[in-house]
Amino acid sequence: MDKVHDILSKSQLFGGLPEDHLEEIKRISVHKHFNKGEIIFFDGDEGTGFYLVIDGRVNVYKLSSEGKEQILHIIEEGETVGAVPVFSGKSFPANARTISKSHLLFFPREKFIHLIANKPSLTMNILALLSMRLREFTIQVENLSLKGIPGRLAAYILYLSQEQGNRDVIKLNISKIQLANLLGTGPESLSRALGNMKGRKLVEEDGATIRLVNRGGLEELAENGKTPVQKPFCG
Repeated sequence: MDKVHDILSKSQLFGGLPEDHLEEIKRISVHKHFNKGEIIFFDGDEGTGFYLVIDGRVNVYKLSSEGKEQILHIIEEGETVGAVPVFSGKSFPANARTISKSHLLFFPREKFIHLIANKPSLTMNILALLSMRLREFTIQVENLSLKGIPGRLAAYILYLSQEQGNRDVIKLNISKIQLANLLGTGPESLSRALGNMKGRKLVEEDGATIRLVNRGGLEELAENGKTPVQKPFCG
């Protein structure tokens, strides 16, 4: 099985579809190759189609009026880029740029909508994808508006742990600058929050590797913005 077929069959949008449907989907797709740092689309561009990452990673972000970048999503292999505006018939609400050299499949909007017209299983997958995106935005708005930087960082570390198989040793998949942008802060504030976590024996850090030392404390920090106070032993 080639990689394109393998990624399609395991993706959230196309996973579980019969082989004949996957073949039809492959036939309407267009291969797109991007170097690291290339723009895929700009905020406000017409949503003429959407993308699926076959290889590489994509950063979806907004720019403030002062030019500050706020990362909304880091898109990995098997995930879609720009699907929501395509299905709503509107323009792209954010920018998308490759983080690394990337291979994407592009699905033209008109051809794709025509294809799914009589495929209820694919339509249900699309609804699931849109629901997931709405939930991600809701969580991100909650994190940015209600949680302090330590709570946001703890939540992201726990998210990565879950994504990487609930492991206690995880790899950061983006740079510290990108992580700061994703959490809505600056590199200095991120470094202080991480240093504070290390000082409180919640995590240990070795480059891009983070070890979860006290998962319960991280969960408390992510939920309430603080870790439980350790009571002294009184013998």
